[in-house]
Amino acid sequence: MPVNLNPPVAANLYPVAGVRLGVTEAGIRKANRRDLTLIELAAGSRVAGVFTQNRFCAAPVQVCRQHLAAGEIRALVINTGIANAGTGEPGLQASKQSCQAVARLLDLRADQVLPFSTGVILEPLPVERLIAGLPACQSALKADGWYDAAHAIMTTDTVAKAASVQVDVGGQTVTITGISKGAGMIKPNMATMLGFVATDAVVSQPMLDRLVKEVADESFNCVTVDGDTSTNDSFILIATGKSRARFETVDAPHWAEFKAAVIGVARHLAQAIARDGEGATKFIEIAVSGARSKDEAKAVGYAIAHSPLVKTAFFASDPNLGRILGAIGNAWGNDPSLRDLDVAKVKVWLADVLVSENGGRAESYKEEDGAAAMKPAEIVVKVDLGRGSAQGKVWTCDFSYDYVKINADYRS
Repeated sequence: MPVNLNPPVAANLYPVAGVRLGVTEAGIRKANRRDLTLIELAAGSRVAGVFTQNRFCAAPVQVCRQHLAAGEIRALVINTGIANAGTGEPGLQASKQSCQAVARLLDLRADQVLPFSTGVILEPLPVERLIAGLPACQSALKADGWYDAAHAIMTTDTVAKAASVQVDVGGQTVTITGISKGAGMIKPNMATMLGFVATDAVVSQPMLDRLVKEVADESFNCVTVDGDTSTNDSFILIATGKSRARFETVDAPHWAEFKAAVIGVARHLAQAIARDGEGATKFIEIAVSGARSKDEAKAVGYAIAHSPLVKTAFFASDPNLGRILGAIGNAWGNDPSLRDLDVAKVKVWLADVLVSENGGRAESYKEEDGAAAMKPAEIVVKVDLGRGSAQGKVWTCDFSYDYVKINADYRS
């Protein structure tokens, strides 16, 4: 069961002017499930994206990069069930064929379409089923289709993930709505997780290109379930330009407020992935301070979050907290600057319980206090490295028996 994560409510997802979404059951991998989504964008919309750094990046990721570089994007097509990764040249051709089919349907150029796939790796995409399902997606296109789309992009997710806000920016109402999917094979490294966020604000292309990277770094690049960067990770930011709020440069009035609102939506979606981590029973925030740089802080956070020994201890509510110290000590593998970490200056807390200081167990620490701090469904681990003023956060979940069961049976 997801950790304190409620399913989205359709009425709470605001339509974004200039965006229409339609879904259908195309039978991509399994029958009787929504698995194909078409998103149509109004002319003049601007789109930016960041993608997986996995060298085995999926065919649709390769095509997306090419098409984004070519110019205006007018549609997105997303399938679940088959990732179209590790499929070589036939996979590339299948992604291109899906774009061509959407283009014919919507009277566009093929390079105005972005394809996305998620699901099983190393299996061919049944592109003929995808193409056959597109007319039904087109017929279903509607402005309030976010709820349906959130469900149609799921794989092992147990709860659909969506977020939406309307904010007043300099007297203009701006809408921001997004969806994401992901529960396992999660450790985004941008710049099998998908995220799509749209706003009706006018945002220049250079600003949007900059914003998508900043938003990813403050949200999706702070979450991990199992430390595995997927072949298909993609985060797309869309600005339709249908509202009167304009952001052409970083000096534009109210840019900071708008940026914060977009980050807020993306963080909700990113944290939802960790809360719905495969087999998760606990949601864990790792807050690292006292670092020399933000990268250093996140390197320590990820070292803790990726440790199977730490994650299983949290599942069992077992205060075997030496595992956290061991993970911190190994963090230089993520950031070589931490080779000179002075462990005598490091402090570690579970919630408000001081666990470690001066290179060892804190004098005030009691085992029963540590055990009590590990029982709640939401836990905060705080680490002060004592070597600077930078800080960073990472969100993760525990490892339970069900993580193994889900992944052992994933292809069944």
